[in-house]
Amino acid sequence: MIRVLVIEDQRTLAEALEIAIGAQPDLACVGAVATVEEAVPLALARTPDVVLMDIHLPGADGIEGTRRIRVCHPHVRVLLLTADTSPRQLVAAASVGAAGFLAKDSAFPAVLAAIRAPAEEPMFIEESTLGLLVEALGAPSDGPEPPSPASGRRPRLTERELEVLRLMGQGLGPGPIAERLVVSPHTARGHVKRVMAKLGAHSQLEAVVNAARSGLLHMTPRED
Repeated sequence: MIRVLVIEDQRTLAEALEIAIGAQPDLACVGAVATVEEAVPLALARTPDVVLMDIHLPGADGIEGTRRIRVCHPHVRVLLLTADTSPRQLVAAASVGAAGFLAKDSAFPAVLAAIRAPAEEPMFIEESTLGLLVEALGAPSDGPEPPSPASGRRPRLTERELEVLRLMGQGLGPGPIAERLVVSPHTARGHVKRVMAKLGAHSQLEAVVNAARSGLLHMTPRED
């Protein structure tokens, strides 16, 4: 059972998400609140697997909410609902550990698919939004650097891991990576997990951001 916490201040949308999640046999909504301030203690008490959060909230926003929740619950996957595709916001959100982005008008099947996906699966981000993120990551940044691995050193990746990282930068998960590299899905998942671990990331999206901002990955538009 996947436990989901919803953070959304638009009551109609919050209720619709709560109902849609609760109707699934493999999902459970452990709470629906309107602010980050309410969500942090709830996340600590109910240990959700996934947090579905609006990026614009009263009080602390979804970026700060992602940071606070992952401090107390580092393995949770945070999926941000957004109508704002500002590159600066996308980079900031990914840098604090957001696992993916979904448009606020996304169809429920897309939202449910994102909730069900394991951390190392493809980044949940629309192609146009990924393009903006790629553009932002390719430009010099005057913002804070993302968290670095615990050693404080630039991680050493093997040639194969760098190849996998480049495919991750195109938004691919283990399945498509396995097809591209002609290896088994199990082998591809292992490579992805090692890349994420070396980059101190808990999601593919966070790994790509950390790699791009540290100079390990030069972002290029995703191939079809």
